[in-house]
Amino acid sequence: MSSDNTSIPKIYATLPVLNESANMAQFIDDIRGQDYPEWYLVVCVNQPETWWEHAEKRAVCLDNAATMDYLNSLNDSRITLLDYSSRGRGWIGKRHGVGWARKTAMDKAAEMAASTDLILTVDADTRYAPGYFSDVAAALSRFPEAMGLSAPYYHCLTGEETADRCILRYEIYMRNYAINMMHIRNPYCFSAIGSGMACTVGKYRKVGGLTPKMSGEDFYFIQKLRKAGRVIIGSSVEVNPAARFSDRVYFGTGPAMIRGRDGSWDSYPVYGKESFGKVAGTYKRFPELYQQDLPVPMDDFLAGLSEGISFWEPLRVNSRTLEAFVKACMQRIDGLRILQFLKSDNENYPLSEEEKLAKLFETAIFLPEERAGLPLRKPFSVCTVDELDMLRNALWRKERALQQQIMLA
Repeated sequence: MSSDNTSIPKIYATLPVLNESANMAQFIDDIRGQDYPEWYLVVCVNQPETWWEHAEKRAVCLDNAATMDYLNSLNDSRITLLDYSSRGRGWIGKRHGVGWARKTAMDKAAEMAASTDLILTVDADTRYAPGYFSDVAAALSRFPEAMGLSAPYYHCLTGEETADRCILRYEIYMRNYAINMMHIRNPYCFSAIGSGMACTVGKYRKVGGLTPKMSGEDFYFIQKLRKAGRVIIGSSVEVNPAARFSDRVYFGTGPAMIRGRDGSWDSYPVYGKESFGKVAGTYKRFPELYQQDLPVPMDDFLAGLSEGISFWEPLRVNSRTLEAFVKACMQRIDGLRILQFLKSDNENYPLSEEEKLAKLFETAIFLPEERAGLPLRKPFSVCTVDELDMLRNALWRKERALQQQIMLA
C-alpha cells in the first residue's frame, strides 16, 4: 500500500485486453515513454472460458495467450497481470465483457493504491503522448474538488478511405452532441472515452467503483462521477484512439463504424439544435417545479417515463430543500435520458443531417471565419475524406475552445 504522504500521487493505469497482441508493443512503448515518474499498469487479459471450446473463438484465446507471454517476458515489476484468459481461468456465466475486465483492473488498482493515488483507464489500441499522465495528474491537482476527468480525444486517420470516412462521420456525430451540450451548459456535456478517464482512488471508492456493462461502461462511469460532483473536460493532452472496425462491444466506436460501413447511421444521428433547446428549457424550469407542476419542453418524453403520474411529484416529496430538488431533477434527467430524448425528438425535425449540422455552424457559436470554406450542406456521402476531415477539425477546435471556457468559468 502506498503512502498518502508521498510528494506526488502514484498513477495506476488500468487496461482491459481482448485480442490485442498486435497493439501491445506500441502500447507498452507509449506507457514506458511517459514522463511521469510514478506509474503502474494493471492489465486484465480476459475472455469467456467457453471460448476455448469454440473453433471460431480459439484464435482469440491464442491471441490472449500471446499477450500474456509478451507481458510476462517484459519482467517489469510495475506491471500487474490479471489472468482471466488461460484455460481454467476465463470468465464463467454472465460475468464477462469489457465492463467486467475494466472493473476488475480498476478494483485491483484501488486495492493496491492509496486514496490520493490516481486510477486511469487506458486501451491498447490508443496512442498516448509522453505528457499524458503528467497532464492528467496536473488537472486533477488543479481541481481537487473534481470527481474525475474525461480526456479530450482525436482519432488519427488510417489512410484507408472506408475506415476514415466512417470514423470522421462518427466524430461529427460525437462532436455535434458535445458542442450543443456545452452550449446549453448542461452538466452532462462530456464525451465518454474508455481510453481516457481518470479519478483519484478515493473518488473511485466514494462512488462505488465502475459498474460493469457489456458496452458503454465508460459512459455510465463518467455519468456516475458527474452526479457526485464536477468532471474535468478541458485537460490539455488528447488521447488518440484507433479508428478500426470492431464488434467486440455492442455499441461505441467499432460497432458504429461497422454500421456506417453498411450505410446505417440511424443510431448515431446529427441531432438538431432545437432538441437541445428543449433540454435547456426543461432544465431552466427545475427551480419553479419545486412548487408545482408546470409545462416543460420535454413533457411528452417524460410522461412516458412516469407512466401517467406526475414526473416531478416524487422528486418534490423526497427533497427537503429547493437545492435538493434541483439536484434530484438533474440526476433523474441524466445523460442517458437526454440521449433517449434526443433520439425520440429527432423525428420532429425532418431536415437532413447535413442541414442540421449547417444550422449549428450558422449559429453564434461559430464565427464567420470558423465556417468559411466548409462543405456545409454537401451530402456526407459525396464529401471527400478531406472535406469530412475539414468538418471534423472545425468541430474539434470549437469543442476544445468550449471545454476550456467551461473549466475556467
